[in-house]
Amino acid sequence: MSVVLDTALVPPADRAEFWHRAVSRTFVPLDVTLLESVPAPATITSHGLGATQVSLVQAGPQRVERTAGLIARGGEDHLTLGLQHRGTARLLQDGRRVELRPGTFAISDAGRPFVKELPEPFVLTAFHWPRSAGGVSEEDLRVLTATAFDAGGGTARLVAAYLECLSRSADTMEPQLASWLAATALDLLAVLAHERRGRSVPEAPEVALATLARVKDHILRHLGAPDLSPERIAAAHHVSVRYLHKLFRFEGVTVARWIQRQRLDMARRDLARRTSSQVSVAAVAGRWGFVSASHFSRAFRAAYGVSPREWQAGGAGQGPTPGAVRVPGLSAGYGVAV
Repeated sequence: MSVVLDTALVPPADRAEFWHRAVSRTFVPLDVTLLESVPAPATITSHGLGATQVSLVQAGPQRVERTAGLIARGGEDHLTLGLQHRGTARLLQDGRRVELRPGTFAISDAGRPFVKELPEPFVLTAFHWPRSAGGVSEEDLRVLTATAFDAGGGTARLVAAYLECLSRSADTMEPQLASWLAATALDLLAVLAHERRGRSVPEAPEVALATLARVKDHILRHLGAPDLSPERIAAAHHVSVRYLHKLFRFEGVTVARWIQRQRLDMARRDLARRTSSQVSVAAVAGRWGFVSASHFSRAFRAAYGVSPREWQAGGAGQGPTPGAVRVPGLSAGYGVAV
């Protein structure tokens, strides 16, 4: 489901206030100053891909600021990658000044103050996700934040191409597939950070990334198999177990740990469904490849701080209500679900 916010129906005199509220509620609390005397119509079209939100933003010149006071109001655990399609932008954070033009992208961290200036009409795609979605370590984020990446070549080109393809297909994907592909996007950012830090990689980045993507797709399609192991995964891709472990250096975890993380995430989602009370914890554990319900419970509590039963009791029945999506605080008629 996509959510479209359009200021075309808003009286010009009210557009600045409406846009300010719309941007803050779509992303994190922000100060937005429009730089046109009569603001032109602007739109935000958003899709959910698991924990990641993808938004196409088309608007006129403006200045966006995230201050310490706004950080205190929430959203400090989120990150945003802006992929520029039209117009230019300047991002200032952590004492760095980044110039963006079409075909470049940069990441801003909502946990620290920043300013983004867009001096002309622009189009960009914003990928917005919480730190808890994983993929990128805090150490790597310091490398990626407020750094311009040119999609003209190298690993940055692969990342930008993947993100563009992901955004174009966002409104047609099945939820589970969307979640997996979004997780892969975060993993690609980790690869980019590794490259920027000058870490060694198993081989040429393009080849390694392609192999890693195939391996991860294989794992995700076989998560429910209890005998899924590094040996079986390596054999399925005609590589050695040693090389498989080298590939997963990009993840900063072992193959087994990555598999467990994906299994726990899928089980967590199942337990939070409205109908989950009709399914036992042991059944959910078995569905996602855990051979022991007790091991699943221990791993679940270690990852999320609560037992599977507690999560199931607290999450079931609290999902979003189907139907139109509305943005709280905005006038009726301007937020439309399509």
